[in-house]
Amino acid sequence: MKQLQHRTNSAGSSKGCAAEILETVPTVMQFIRAQMRRHRGSDLSVPQFRALAFVSREPGTSLSAVAEFLGLSRPATSQLVEGLVRKGLAVRRIPPGNRRTVALSISGRGEKTVSAARQATERRLSEVMASLGDDDCAIIQRALRALREEFMRVAAPTDW
Repeated sequence: MKQLQHRTNSAGSSKGCAAEILETVPTVMQFIRAQMRRHRGSDLSVPQFRALAFVSREPGTSLSAVAEFLGLSRPATSQLVEGLVRKGLAVRRIPPGNRRTVALSISGRGEKTVSAARQATERRLSEVMASLGDDDCAIIQRALRALREEFMRVAAPTDW
C-alpha cells in the first residue's frame, strides 16, 4: 500500500484515484481471467465459459446480450449457446407472450462449473493477497466495497 501512495502524485484526490484504477484494474482482471480460464474445465472453450459465467450473473438474459458481451454475432452466439445447452450447462426457454425472445439461464451443472472456477480463483487470489498482510487487506476490502457501491449507485447495468 505504501508503494501505491508514492506512485500517485495526487494521492487522495479523485483524479489520482481514477488514474490508479485505470492502472490497476486491467492487471487484476487479467490475472482473474487467466485463473478462471485455467479452471474452466477441459470440455469448454474460453468463449463458452465466458458465456456461461455471464448467464450465471444475468439469469434470464437474452441471446443478444450474450452476443454483445462476447463481441460475437447473434448466429455465432446461438451456436455457442446451443453447445452449452447440449452439454447440460445452460437452459434456453421462450418466455410466455414473447416468442421472439430466448431467455437463457444456467443449469445446476453449469452453476457447479462456474462455482468451481470461482472458488479456485478465489483461493489463488487469497494466496497472492496473503503477502500484503491483514491491515492492507482490510484497507483494500473497504476501498473495493466503497468503489462497488459507488458504481452501482451511479451507473445502470445498461451503461456498461
